[in-house]
Amino acid sequence: MNGSQPSIAEIAALVGNPARANIVNVLLDGRALTATELAYIGGVSPQTASGHLGRLTESGLLAVQKQGRHSYFRLASPLIGRMLEGIMAVAAEGPPRYRQRWRGDEALRTARTCYDHLAGRLGVALADALSARGHVVLGDDGGIVTSPGEAFLSEFGIHVDGVAQGKRVFCRPCLDWSERRPHLAGAIGAALAKRSFDLGWVTRLRDTRALAISAKGRAGLACTFGIELDE
Repeated sequence: MNGSQPSIAEIAALVGNPARANIVNVLLDGRALTATELAYIGGVSPQTASGHLGRLTESGLLAVQKQGRHSYFRLASPLIGRMLEGIMAVAAEGPPRYRQRWRGDEALRTARTCYDHLAGRLGVALADALSARGHVVLGDDGGIVTSPGEAFLSEFGIHVDGVAQGKRVFCRPCLDWSERRPHLAGAIGAALAKRSFDLGWVTRLRDTRALAISAKGRAGLACTFGIELDE
């Protein structure tokens, strides 16, 4: 192993600390936040948060961008988000006394962001609806959008050709830690999430990855995808 790269044990120790776990969990929504915001979320002092953020950045788990007087921290890549979601999926299978509760726990299970795509019951329902209609075909590690799927997504406002031009994985399943079934990730998953935000179907809840589904969103999900979620 390259000595300059952190080992598995080092990575596990970094995300195993409760304050650091809260920090990276909140950043799983793909946003960039300041050290002050992350100190509040992590439940630690600014000085302690600075130390945590320094270690997470040095390890390559977080990326930092300076803008004016502030530094903004985000997950370094979608791969980091996938790793963290996988850890949460494993933790969810443990004995109740070992299961960690997260901010917005019940709301997280209904709808949340997983890096830049939709997760929870909403995310799984979207993957199920698109798969059942033959619009996407998901395998163990990847997926494709079919010709009927391209037409459907275009009508919904997502142009597959444009989405496919990026360098990231185009379409793949991502195991949902709360539902234990896959939701849709990759560039297509991110495009679905962005479109849902743009339409006002979902909005972010403060200090958590949980999302609120608006009345307009519930009507749109039912009409467009045949999805009806309990309130």
